[in-house]
Amino acid sequence: MNRTVPFLLCLLVLAGCQSPSPGQENSSNNTVFLSAQHCLREYVKELEKVHYGPCLKIITVDGKPPEVREDGFVELPVATPAVIGTSCVYRHADGSPIPATMETTEFRITGQTFTRPGVRWYLHAHKQARQVVGCEPTLSRSVYPANKTD
Repeated sequence: MNRTVPFLLCLLVLAGCQSPSPGQENSSNNTVFLSAQHCLREYVKELEKVHYGPCLKIITVDGKPPEVREDGFVELPVATPAVIGTSCVYRHADGSPIPATMETTEFRITGQTFTRPGVRWYLHAHKQARQVVGCEPTLSRSVYPANKTD
C-alpha cells in the first residue's frame, strides 16, 4: 500500500507533463485551430465601461460551412491555402448586435500562414475594438486585436 501511493503520484505527474499546454493541442494531428467566432471589446477607463466592438463569425471554409468543434474552434490543415468566408456585425452599447451593420468578406490563408500544428488562432473583425468601420479580418494568436484604442 505504501508503494502504491508514490507510484500513482508519479504517474499523475508524468501524465500532466504529457498533456498539451494551453494553445498547443493535437500537434501530431497537423492542424491548427481557428476561432469560429469572436467578438471584440475594450474597457474604456475614462468612461469606466466596456465598449462592445464588432463580432466576426466564420461562415465558410473553401465555400463549405465550417465544422465547428465543441470548444468553438475550426480545425484547418497546416501549410494549406484556404479561403475563409466571414460575417461581421457591430453591436449596441449593451452588446446586442446591430443587424443593419452586418457584412461579409473573405479572408485568404496562404501556405505560409499556419506553419506550426496544434496552435490556437483568433480571427478578429478588425485590428481594434473602437473607432473602426467595416469588416477587415485580422489574424492573431491572442483573443485581443492587434491594436488598443487610446
